[in-house]
Amino acid sequence: MKQVLQNFKTGQLDVADVPAPKVLQGQVLIKTTASLISTGTERMLVNFAKSSLLGKAQQQPDKVKQVLDKIKTDGLFPTLHSVFSRLDEPLPLGYCNCGKVIEIGQGVEGFEIGDRVASNGSHAEIVGVPKNLCAKVPNNVTDEQAAFTVLASIGLQGIRLINPTLGETIVVYGLGLIGLISAQLLKSAGCKVIGIDIDKNKLDLAKSFGVEVISASGGEDVVGNAIALSGGVGVDGVLITASAKEDSIVHASAQMCRKRGRIVLVGVVNLNLTRSDFYEKELSFQVSCSYGPGRYDKTYEDKGQDYPLPFVRWTENRNFEAVLKSLSDRSLQVDSLISDRIQINDAAKAYQMLTDSPEKMALILTYGQEETEISSEVSIPQKYHQKVKNDKIICGLIGAGNFAKMTLLPAIKSLGLRLKTVADINGVAGLYTAKKFGFEKATNDYKDIINDPEINTVFITTRHDLHAKMVIEALKAGKNVHVEKPLCLNKEELEQIKAVYQEHSSQHLLVGLNRRFSPHVEKIKELLSTRNSPTCMSWVINAGYTSATVWTQDRNIGGGRIIGEGCHWLDVMAAIVGKPITHISSSMIGQSAGVEVRTDKMSITAEFADGSIGTLHYFANGHKSYPKETFTVFCDGKVLALDNFRKMTGYGLKNFKKMNLMNQDKGHKNQFKYFIDSIMQGKVLIPFEQIENVTLASFAAMDSAQNGQGIAIK
Repeated sequence: MKQVLQNFKTGQLDVADVPAPKVLQGQVLIKTTASLISTGTERMLVNFAKSSLLGKAQQQPDKVKQVLDKIKTDGLFPTLHSVFSRLDEPLPLGYCNCGKVIEIGQGVEGFEIGDRVASNGSHAEIVGVPKNLCAKVPNNVTDEQAAFTVLASIGLQGIRLINPTLGETIVVYGLGLIGLISAQLLKSAGCKVIGIDIDKNKLDLAKSFGVEVISASGGEDVVGNAIALSGGVGVDGVLITASAKEDSIVHASAQMCRKRGRIVLVGVVNLNLTRSDFYEKELSFQVSCSYGPGRYDKTYEDKGQDYPLPFVRWTENRNFEAVLKSLSDRSLQVDSLISDRIQINDAAKAYQMLTDSPEKMALILTYGQEETEISSEVSIPQKYHQKVKNDKIICGLIGAGNFAKMTLLPAIKSLGLRLKTVADINGVAGLYTAKKFGFEKATNDYKDIINDPEINTVFITTRHDLHAKMVIEALKAGKNVHVEKPLCLNKEELEQIKAVYQEHSSQHLLVGLNRRFSPHVEKIKELLSTRNSPTCMSWVINAGYTSATVWTQDRNIGGGRIIGEGCHWLDVMAAIVGKPITHISSSMIGQSAGVEVRTDKMSITAEFADGSIGTLHYFANGHKSYPKETFTVFCDGKVLALDNFRKMTGYGLKNFKKMNLMNQDKGHKNQFKYFIDSIMQGKVLIPFEQIENVTLASFAAMDSAQNGQGIAIK
């Protein structure tokens, strides 16, 4: 299918062939008939993409600070690699979509095949959208009109926050699409509406909707005119729908308001607020968030859990419905706002209009009536394919997330393996990854890899709750498997994997416990290879804050951060000692601390079969300027101190003082090379018993912290 993509590194805009999405639980699949280009948001994105690297940095100073902080901890070159990789990944454009329902996901009610719906889907021939972000289109509303629904909801949410009453005077500052739509909605609510803009064409359009207008160009007294039009008392409220870098708009808005007036910001303007503007009149100021309550709430948007109407009258979805009703009863009219209609194949032409013709208003992308092929798979042109040095290993990748793109695939590509298929539920991510790293195909169905008899080695980098299922399916299909940590999320899954692996022991199974393969840890093992006594070890992990709403914190999806990440450091200690973990005891921060998440602020003590002990302090409440990973080993009168996998210092060793690297090396590259070597040589890299031991230890750490008792590891 066709989809519009923007590359932020090169500035190039493409209409690409992308795998059609699969309908997911809680979603509807929609065949697009019309979509609206937002001349505000999308023009800003396109202009940002076309700007130089310096220009991008100047527009996002907060991101520059993050980059500088990352350089301090990770080094210059890894940081630059990360920045350029993120910029290079294309972004799907568009969020104003109308089309027909062609498939309904599990758990979705209220929709039928063939229903016309408005949604926040992108500019693509087929989109999959959660049910709470879709609304049925009335019969007397055209597809083009319905494509304005989401954009209009942005203005409507701002209006709801300004809370206008019948007879009030409200200023709409900025008469772009959202401003002109908001002005009409305010008129229909019984308000006197004043529109302000510098563009004569927009002012004329506003007049046609019954709006009184003020030109902000040519030295006009905007404040004085607004006060005059309010009968000299000052306006009751200002809805700012403009986009500007200066702060004069907010200042003028405050000056034209009556005492205790309201200002709501929908657009993007500088917010250097002057206290006196607000203090003397006791003005209220609020920033409106997108389409309304529910926005950015994963429980509402992704999981479909609605807010009860008596308590949250206007959600995103109910705002969509209100806009569609206004379109249906003609209190909102948008046909005169449409400047051009462009077929999706010519989308680049439409976006060029945004730059060349700023006077253009709404641009509608059309999609034709012919049947769109719903294919889960796209073949990549041969010019992108990897040059193969080792044709005995044929790879499939399941999950094209950041780790795969920035860490795993650069290492795999350097080995010259045949890279056949990338599978990712996000078709754009899969397509981009396939082209960049030399795969032959991209698909959104991982079973295309499992069922491909030619693929003999599978890399799994999906969400944690999918690991066990996919490992089992890949092993049963006769594949070698490399799965990112953790192997699984509970003992039942571990037993299932173990049973299948025992039946397919000729295949190779490796979990991404990469840190044991880092140059520093390999050096530690070498230096302590002749030790005469048990080892004492201590890890301090400055993990950094992660919200409770992030999927890795969910025990059922991500396993929590100890199961999802803690296995790394438990494994390193086991690798250094060379003996299994026999006992785990742990504790976490107390309930009285009032923290959002307790399980990522934990101390774990591990005992090993040879009497060695190790502690893992995993703390998510530190400062990011402190090193993320510090490790100290005490043994036989010697000490080795590792700082963030860049620097290591030895104390009491005759032939070792320091080992410093230019850049951080956590062992990923070595791990992938060793994995391929082990397949070629028929050797086991990490015995399953060791993987099982560390996995059980991570489960025990969580259980011990929750029940307050130590746990023996069999």
